[in-house]
Amino acid sequence: MARLSSGRKKGFRSGGLFCFAPHQIMTLLAFLMLSSCQAEANANVESRATRAKVVQDTIPAGTVPAGTVPAGTIPAGTIPAGTVPAGTVPADTLQAAQAPVAPSTYTFVGVGDMMLGTNYPSASYLPPQGGTTMLAHVEDLLKEADVTFGNLEGTILDEGGTAKRCNNPDACYVFRSPESYAKHFQKAGFDFLSIANNHSGDFGLTGRNRTKSVLDEVGIAYAGLAGSDEYAIIERNGLKVGMAAFAPNSGTVSIHNYSKAREIVGKLEAECDVVIVSFHGGAEGAKHQHVPRARETYYGENRGNVYEFAHAMVDAGADIIFGHGPHVTRAMELYKDRLICYSLGNFCTYGRFNLRGEAGIAPLVKVEVDADGQFVGGTVTPVYQSYNHGPKVDPQNRAVKTLLRLNAADFPESPLILGEDGTLSKKQ
Repeated sequence: MARLSSGRKKGFRSGGLFCFAPHQIMTLLAFLMLSSCQAEANANVESRATRAKVVQDTIPAGTVPAGTVPAGTIPAGTIPAGTVPAGTVPADTLQAAQAPVAPSTYTFVGVGDMMLGTNYPSASYLPPQGGTTMLAHVEDLLKEADVTFGNLEGTILDEGGTAKRCNNPDACYVFRSPESYAKHFQKAGFDFLSIANNHSGDFGLTGRNRTKSVLDEVGIAYAGLAGSDEYAIIERNGLKVGMAAFAPNSGTVSIHNYSKAREIVGKLEAECDVVIVSFHGGAEGAKHQHVPRARETYYGENRGNVYEFAHAMVDAGADIIFGHGPHVTRAMELYKDRLICYSLGNFCTYGRFNLRGEAGIAPLVKVEVDADGQFVGGTVTPVYQSYNHGPKVDPQNRAVKTLLRLNAADFPESPLILGEDGTLSKKQ
């Protein structure tokens, strides 16, 4: 008797039986095997995540010694940031650290004349406590820079040397500071000192050589002597900085020889990121506080045309120019986006200096430049000193007031802006 068809398609359950064609059976087996593998993989991931969660919840941070967990054991993202103490995960499990980013700007501090005390002609011209407090009140300000500069008036020599003869004793002094005073400059953060001035030869070759040796011992760079120490180069915070110093005095790199000066500055410009030029020039005193844009003569000596010289040095590659020599503050200007300070006055001059009026106040200039040496901004901190202490911040703001007056009179065309609070910026 013929069996009647139920009308159901093949491969679907009919009663208690499964009906498959051979090729369908193979397809079904493959599907089942893949499903099983996927389920096992999912279970393993869930199991690892669960184990990581258990570890996270039950083992306090810092209890697993560094290097005990093999790389790759803990899936990425299963332990929140900060759970595993620094250094406990092998280096190859972490992303490569980003290379440090170089600063976009750099800061430089410049101050004027410094002579912390002299033991010649008498030790009575030395300050108390071995001069240790002379820079104490401004030490933090001096250190707030990548590079700090000042002008060293005189020699650093305990004894000996031949004191220079003065044709006019009323206008001539000689300075010899104890060798221990070099450490005061070091402690205050000085990186560069100019020795191009009328006092670096006060005790002849002996004084100059010992001054250089003592500065070498404390790690302070110097420049300004013709034929031997015409420039210096240092590196600070990844920045290569060059410094050259000039003066109208015997034995120094001459402020009058523009060709030689351009050669030195051009060499520094080719080798360094930022170039500082220091000059000791211009007539002295409050009667000569303006920049005349012409040659200056003082006591019969040609003190140079500091305006022409400064511009020539910027043209040759200088980025910052710190002037000194007049013993009073002079104006500042921006030329080709480079800051020129024509005189930073008496900064720390003990014992034998006139500190009356303008001679007793000075600016501490902090300038910010980019990696090419171009002016970005800055600040002027006014300081003052008296016969019984070194520089202190001036609550009367006198040096800033002086600069406001002089800048307006001498360089009205300059884009440099000096605020009453001492901020330096550029007209936009």
